[in-house]
Amino acid sequence: MPIRRLLLIAGALALVFAVTLLAGLRQGLLTLLGLGFGAVLQGCRFGFTTGWREYLERRNPHGLWAQLLLLALASSLMLPLLAQHSGELVGAVAPLTFSLVLGAFLFGAAMQLTDGCGSGTLYKAGAGSPLSVVVLPTFVLGSFLGASHQPAWVALGGLPPVDLLRYGWPLALALTLSGCALVALLTLPQARAAGPWPRRWVIGAVLLALLAALHLIVAGQPWGIVYGVGLWGAKAFAALGWNPAADPFWGVAPHAARLAEPIVYDVTSVTNFGLLYGAYAASRWHGPVTTNLPSARRLLVAAAAGLVLGYSSRMAFGCNVGALLGGITSASLHGWVWFAMAFLGSMVGVRLRRRIDVPQGAVFA
Repeated sequence: MPIRRLLLIAGALALVFAVTLLAGLRQGLLTLLGLGFGAVLQGCRFGFTTGWREYLERRNPHGLWAQLLLLALASSLMLPLLAQHSGELVGAVAPLTFSLVLGAFLFGAAMQLTDGCGSGTLYKAGAGSPLSVVVLPTFVLGSFLGASHQPAWVALGGLPPVDLLRYGWPLALALTLSGCALVALLTLPQARAAGPWPRRWVIGAVLLALLAALHLIVAGQPWGIVYGVGLWGAKAFAALGWNPAADPFWGVAPHAARLAEPIVYDVTSVTNFGLLYGAYAASRWHGPVTTNLPSARRLLVAAAAGLVLGYSSRMAFGCNVGALLGGITSASLHGWVWFAMAFLGSMVGVRLRRRIDVPQGAVFA
């Protein structure tokens, strides 16, 4: 085995050991799962953004189908667990608010301009994509600000949460699988012209579903991205002298406690740290990578869109992972609403992307 791979493995083990030493075994296991998420996302090039864009621009449904397979498999694993261990495990259930509808639409548009959703931005930044490296800080800032304003957005009103698990997990799972099948059938006419289904996306869907179920068991909640990202921003501003006491989000429990604790105590943060390194290790496993440096104009547009990406993710109770994957695999109707509105937003984002002449990089497409 080349020395490079030994060093990458040693770095991963050192990260897990350090987090375990500082915050306990559970946090160490979550870091390990984060490494798996990052390695699978990068190794299989499993992206929500690219899959949607491929369908919208070329009518190629393969990426979308891989996401539906992920949703179906993860739901099959997670819904029985949530139903049978309701006192220990908590699903991602959210109300059907105006902020959800608007936030998901804005997120869908922004993720096409940043060339990455929540998980996509993290794994591509970890792998060294210059565009995502520029987007990540503004994504952090937007998530921090969006969380502060989330209570005001939610106060605009809407409908209460619709949790299908209250009708039993067999019915909830049947409805979830039916929803996935319906979306697949609607895109079926374009499948023949698209050629064979890439094996790497099928493998990615299976592995991500297994990792998502393990995350639920270890963390007691579904996999998430944006809470940890927003917390990084809140901690940075607190270090600069900002007082969160009067903040309607960061100043109240349990968020005030998370802000006061070491960062490695936060479930989402340690998973994100693992994801970043897992993507880095996967991208360097076969040697150095070559990237294309986008134009200054493209970087500026992506940075601005990253701010919208982070802010809107808090409006919509999460990103493609926390709201779409977490919501649907928790049998919460808000996950399907997020899916529909973010897809509509991506239709707008793809058009805007064409206008700014986005270069297509071979490594991070």
